Amino acid sequence: MPSLLIIAHGSRRAASNDEVRVLADAVRAQADQAYDHVESAFLELAEPSIPAGLAALASKGATDIVAFPHFLAAGTHVAQDIPEAIAEFSAAHPAVTVRLTPHLGASVTLPAAILGVAA
Repeated sequence: MPSLLIIAHGSRRAASNDEVRVLADAVRAQADQAYDHVESAFLELAEPSIPAGLAALASKGATDIVAFPHFLAAGTHVAQDIPEAIAEFSAAHPAVTVRLTPHLGASVTLPAAILGVAA
């Protein structure tokens, strides 16, 4: 099975970073989730970094990692910075496949989720 890395921006506010970690814990706890490992990483301002998060999964034996950008819009971080960080990791770890998914905001299920939360 693949492993999942949830990638967020990172914040100077520790509670914001903890929300992402709690999200990873909640995803990991889902009975029907299909990942050996679920972890979180941050683009900046928090640890672990994206390369460190990928390396941590690889050290647990992951050879197939799904990288999920927890971002609502496709700004420079989604379009450039995250793919570059993954490309650098992949070049240094050719035995590990990393697949970058579309960002959260591109999900076709997001409108229904918003309506569910707002109800």
